[in-house]
Amino acid sequence: MNTFYKLLTGVAVFAATLTMVSAAQAQNKPVGITGSLSSVTIVHEGASMELVREQNNANTITQDFALTSRPCPPFCIQPMVFAPGVETLGELEVIDHLVRMQGGENILVIDSRTPKWVAKGTIPGAVNISWVDLTPAQGATTEGIMDIMLNQMDVALIGDVDEFEVDEAIVNGSVEDVFDYSNAKTLVLFCNGMWCGQSPASMKTLLSFGYPANKLKWFRGGMQTWEVLGLTTVK
Repeated sequence: MNTFYKLLTGVAVFAATLTMVSAAQAQNKPVGITGSLSSVTIVHEGASMELVREQNNANTITQDFALTSRPCPPFCIQPMVFAPGVETLGELEVIDHLVRMQGGENILVIDSRTPKWVAKGTIPGAVNISWVDLTPAQGATTEGIMDIMLNQMDVALIGDVDEFEVDEAIVNGSVEDVFDYSNAKTLVLFCNGMWCGQSPASMKTLLSFGYPANKLKWFRGGMQTWEVLGLTTVK
């Protein structure tokens, strides 16, 4: 073995040793949400729990979100802005809305995915309103959409209107004559990530029903980035 080869081998071994030592030292380093915030308390289905980040420094993303090249269509990259007036949120803003919701503000965080996906894990405090139930092309009826809006989103009807009158108002562009959104909840919708069209489909329907754009918030990164950051999920 010549001297140059020995030198290269020695450098490689030294670098590998440093990497192993560095990795070992990192195992016990705390992982905060921010530099000044380590956790928040969230009530999910009546039980209090701590929303934190995974503390294992060697943790990796789950297999469900490891695929990088899902076929497009339908799994096409979504724009950063869904529609004028609809605010796009990051993870810290979602956590802020969760905390404010716990404090009594008129906010609803919605997991727009199908129940099969939600069963694998969702954001604490979120409720599941599947995009299928809000998308006419998937079989959702005007009556069913109205039921969700009235009973879960605090939308009110103006007068004694039925689904046929609502359909007519949507066609005529006069939804303000049938729905009162003054006390409607601010909605934070998410699905599987920046390649997922489920929460956008729900928002498209809600906007067509006249839901105010400023009361719609979109967590574009969804469960993909939530999992990447090791934030708490619940099943």
